[in-house]
Amino acid sequence: MDPFEVRMQFLSLLRRIGPSQQSIQKVVGYSLKFYAQCGEDLWDCIVEECQKGSVNNRINILYFIDSLCEASLLAKSHPAALKGVSANSSFYVDYVSRDLGTIVESVVPEGRQGRPNVMSAKQVLEDWRSKRVIDPQKIDDTLAALAQRHGGGESPPLSLPSPLAAARPTPLPELLPRQEVFTRIEEDRERHKRLRERRWVQPVSRGPLPPLMSFLPLADDGNGEDSAIDIEFENEWETTSDWNEDDDDAVGEENDLCYPGEGETPMDLS
Repeated sequence: MDPFEVRMQFLSLLRRIGPSQQSIQKVVGYSLKFYAQCGEDLWDCIVEECQKGSVNNRINILYFIDSLCEASLLAKSHPAALKGVSANSSFYVDYVSRDLGTIVESVVPEGRQGRPNVMSAKQVLEDWRSKRVIDPQKIDDTLAALAQRHGGGESPPLSLPSPLAAARPTPLPELLPRQEVFTRIEEDRERHKRLRERRWVQPVSRGPLPPLMSFLPLADDGNGEDSAIDIEFENEWETTSDWNEDDDDAVGEENDLCYPGEGETPMDLS
């Protein structure tokens, strides 16, 4: 396909994107497929749609960008899978890092209109910071600007409220239609389910199997960051209780299940 046809088809997919992973992954696959041919044009389409879509569509695009960054980092580890792409390229992650402020300002506009997207945007940004998808300092600056625009700045001086101000109606353009409210509730339920699934996924190495964690030193990986194995070990260590009588009973029951004919002799647990 020529670049114009690729752009038009991508816009059609982007405008129909929803909160489900099936909908998001379809657009992610299309984005990576044509990255070498017209990746920057496709990113411009994402930025434009993020600026002129509805509030619900904008948060869907942000979660699409989240999945796009994840897929881009995965493709970076297998550069031979995509022809015509530099081995040092981070694919769409470079564009996200460059235009991060513009994206967040579009997804969370000022005023009451952007408040429904504040919490979800913060969750995505904090996830990028913890996974080092984007420079943590840039994430911190974006979060600070977001907090300042939506209740994070200094509180105004106290003053007596005006009776006219209390009776002033809320402008209609800042209110979501009833149908969009119900649609947003269903989409948030789908997105939160995805976030719960990802919260329990620990990063694993795709190289050779590491040795037993008991013999691994609790040290950083050379970049000043704890390795994935260390993080997983610390999580298990903090949530595991000391050995007690319940563990003795559990070991005895497992022994009886494995060796049912040897139940007459008690197992030595010392």
